[in-house]
Amino acid sequence: MTENRLSRITINDAQCGGRPCIRGMRIRVTDILELLGAGATPEEILSDYPYLEREDILASIEYAARQTDHSVLLSA
Repeated sequence: MTENRLSRITINDAQCGGRPCIRGMRIRVTDILELLGAGATPEEILSDYPYLEREDILASIEYAARQTDHSVLLSA
């Protein structure tokens, strides 16, 4: 995991309702994740969205992974 890859994820309150996007474009991280979840391959996504790069897809996955990682508090 690299911070450099995560720099591809941008958040702007005036764009897409402040949702995380790819490199300031109007394609959201969730759009990429939904495509992958529906079974699209990275190659298919890149073919359908030629302005995206493979690192954008990897950044989306890494961003999502970090968002779901949180401390778990157990009660005694």
